[in-house]
Amino acid sequence: MNTTMTMTMTPTELAAAIPKAELHIHIEGSLEPELIFALAQRNGLSLPYASEAALREAYAFTNLQSFLDIYYAGASVLLHEADFHDMAWAYFLRAKADNVVHAELFFDPQTHTARGVSVATVIQGLASACARAKAELGISAELILCFLRHLSEEEAFATLEAALPHREQFIGVGLDSSEVGHPPSKFSRVFARCRELGLRIVAHAGEEGPPAYIWEALNDLKTERIDHGVRSLEDPALVAELAKRRTPLTVCPLSNLKLCVVNDLGDHPMKRLLDAGLCATVNSDDPAYFGGYMNANFTQTVQALDLSREHVITLARNSFEASFVSGARRAELMAALDRAVATA
Repeated sequence: MNTTMTMTMTPTELAAAIPKAELHIHIEGSLEPELIFALAQRNGLSLPYASEAALREAYAFTNLQSFLDIYYAGASVLLHEADFHDMAWAYFLRAKADNVVHAELFFDPQTHTARGVSVATVIQGLASACARAKAELGISAELILCFLRHLSEEEAFATLEAALPHREQFIGVGLDSSEVGHPPSKFSRVFARCRELGLRIVAHAGEEGPPAYIWEALNDLKTERIDHGVRSLEDPALVAELAKRRTPLTVCPLSNLKLCVVNDLGDHPMKRLLDAGLCATVNSDDPAYFGGYMNANFTQTVQALDLSREHVITLARNSFEASFVSGARRAELMAALDRAVATA
């Protein structure tokens, strides 16, 4: 008679196996050196690096700005709809391998319009990849247009107007790029206009910027999610407010390590955020530059902080709770998670 033994997965194994949503992914930050060189060749462009390996060696960042400098250089190879499609499709293939079943992709149109690429080219290329991901991979995906905070609010308004003919292809707006010195309140008027248009609202705050920036994002921009938010723990009143509002935090552990927000992953605040009752989630941010996609972020964080199975399940459940999916889709995703956990 054959008998089978049921083995319970470790937290690390569980994190890799269960379905999850990714809510903080800059699609331009998923552009791997191999694809950068391939697109440069396709588009007849030369790069200031001799090889893919030389480009990877340049990924030694000391802060957010040192990363952004090379990030914008990498994006320069994106010129045509097919380029944006291929970049997003490469991400979706990696997401599928990591059991990501829903993704909300940030994109930075101003990075491209500054080079003469139209907003239409950017959005249509990305949207076609999202449609393909749903059809071929079963991954639901949405686009969130981000304003570059080191630029002016007037430029953000112009970007919004240029994107509105394609309103049905993006669900929300965000705020990213250089945080320090560019508080959320700088963009109060354009976000008010976005709310009038029915767009979902998110914003980067509390990565390198102070807890005061998180307060501004909540109260001035009326954000529904805080991207990063790891410095919220410095302000107990803010932690209480985030818990009361159940405002999700889209946390990016390997990004925080790579950009020196924390010096060691063992010092990362993720466990403290969860223990404080906050709706924290795991995300990869700019995975081509920061050393890992979703499962790498989960695996290394679980190991560094000795997270439990319950922590892992909470993080996955939080990702679905925090997503901008329909109620029916959320119920479907939660049920899939429950089934996966029951057999793990």
